[in-house]
Amino acid sequence: MDPVIDEVRTVDLASAPVRTLNAELHGVGGGPGAKVYEVLNPGGAHAVAAGVDSGITVDVRGHVGYYAAGMNDGGTVTIHGNAGTGLAENMMSGTVRVTGDASQSAGATAHGGLLVIEGSASMRCGISMKGVDIVVGGSVGPMSAFMAQAGRMVVCGDAGDGLGDSIYEARLYVRGTVGPLGADCVEKEMRDEHRAELTELLAAAHLEHDAAEFRRYGSARRLYHFHAEHSGSY
Repeated sequence: MDPVIDEVRTVDLASAPVRTLNAELHGVGGGPGAKVYEVLNPGGAHAVAAGVDSGITVDVRGHVGYYAAGMNDGGTVTIHGNAGTGLAENMMSGTVRVTGDASQSAGATAHGGLLVIEGSASMRCGISMKGVDIVVGGSVGPMSAFMAQAGRMVVCGDAGDGLGDSIYEARLYVRGTVGPLGADCVEKEMRDEHRAELTELLAAAHLEHDAAEFRRYGSARRLYHFHAEHSGSY
């Protein structure tokens, strides 16, 4: 059953500072029903909707700068535009969606939740991801999923050079072409369990691709411990 929306609040960043918006977002929680915010005229401002820590809904109508929706913990944040560096950085739970493109380091160090980028993401998407699910409708740049420790990344387009460099236990799915893989990242068998989880991730992101079109990548587990004979790979 959908929650009852008992308040829809509009904040216009053309006249109100981001600090005021975020302070109000951080104070929401504990009341009846759902809280919905509509943010107008972000104008590329930084840290929009950063630090949300309750199950509110925030719709940002326009482009944002650095660290939008950073540290999100339970909120549903949709950016109707493009996002700058560090989108959803250190996200813990909830959902962050960008209808356009994202700059570098989207989802960096994120621990949980779902990050959807309907367009493409620049380099280092998912760097050091620690449990988040990231679904990119377009392509990702070089060194994406660098040192990815846990979670899943789905790329419906192409992946740049160095994908999964020094990867640990994250699972990567790519539909398009892949450049030279990063250190210790290899293509792996696509089993039924992987097709099933990929189908669920695509559905959660509202994308209709066939899981059979993707390939899976992960760790060869050669770099877990230092060995002199592998020193050239570090």
